[in-house]
Amino acid sequence: MYLHSFLLDKQNMASIITMLAHLQIPLEHLIEATNNFHDDNIIRHSRFGPSYKGQLMRSGKLINIVARRLDCKHGLGDFEFLTEVSLLSDLKHTNLVTIVGFCEEKEEKIIVTTYEANGSLSNHLSNPNLTWKQRLRICLGVARALSYLHYDEGRGYGVINRIISSDTILLDENWEAKLSCFEYSIKQFHKDQVCICEPIGVTGYMESAIEKTGGLTHRSDIYSFGVVLSEIFSGRKAYIENEANRFLAPWAKYHFEMYNTEDIILPGLQDQMSHSSLMRYSRVVCHCLNEETTFHPDIDYVIATLEGALEIS
Repeated sequence: MYLHSFLLDKQNMASIITMLAHLQIPLEHLIEATNNFHDDNIIRHSRFGPSYKGQLMRSGKLINIVARRLDCKHGLGDFEFLTEVSLLSDLKHTNLVTIVGFCEEKEEKIIVTTYEANGSLSNHLSNPNLTWKQRLRICLGVARALSYLHYDEGRGYGVINRIISSDTILLDENWEAKLSCFEYSIKQFHKDQVCICEPIGVTGYMESAIEKTGGLTHRSDIYSFGVVLSEIFSGRKAYIENEANRFLAPWAKYHFEMYNTEDIILPGLQDQMSHSSLMRYSRVVCHCLNEETTFHPDIDYVIATLEGALEIS
């Protein structure tokens, strides 16, 4: 029986744990791998808890790992934990983070994934050494991950990630994008199915329609991706507290629509791109940030346009 045939509720959580037994890692092994979760090994903090780097012996080989220690005090429980573990064990794509295992022991809930050497995209938005071509390749990696999540024909369901942000996009040693964090994801069994749920998202990345109605489709991820595209272009975060234009999305969309990108682009970046590449990129951002969810572009259109932007960059 496939993992996706389960609905994650209290009646079958035990069954899922049994199916995933091969991925269980003893807590003592993770304590050793992270030097007892030493603060020096923390590589990032997020709303879901701290992540620790470490080295773990698996199949006779020492590998670099990240142990994400979920903070259950902030509302993360069995449902979210098992959602992420089951999805990561079922989903396989070059632009998704790879699961190593998990630990559920002594009130600990830890998800272990492969270590991505360059950390989260959020740490590199304003990096002057990250070129326009590298930024486009990162955009394409995320877009291809979304295409796989939303439409892959090899599964009987799609996945709405719900919390796409520059913090949940990791970068490996080759600056290849790896989408992570699936604890709030929803399985979508019919294309364009509207899922009514509690609005959950990251400030600055969630479209207003979700907050108003709670109605969610795969196109909601497209809006969040449009915000990430704006971050990559401007070098600034989606939300900056106590700033006049603290929400990036509407500010960026206005400038893209007015063809006035000089005021928002990261200094030095425009010298690296052709005008045609800029125009294609601008078109994608405007479509993704459309206020009407039904007008958000299909991800295949996004991929094709970004590929074109890269070819003529």
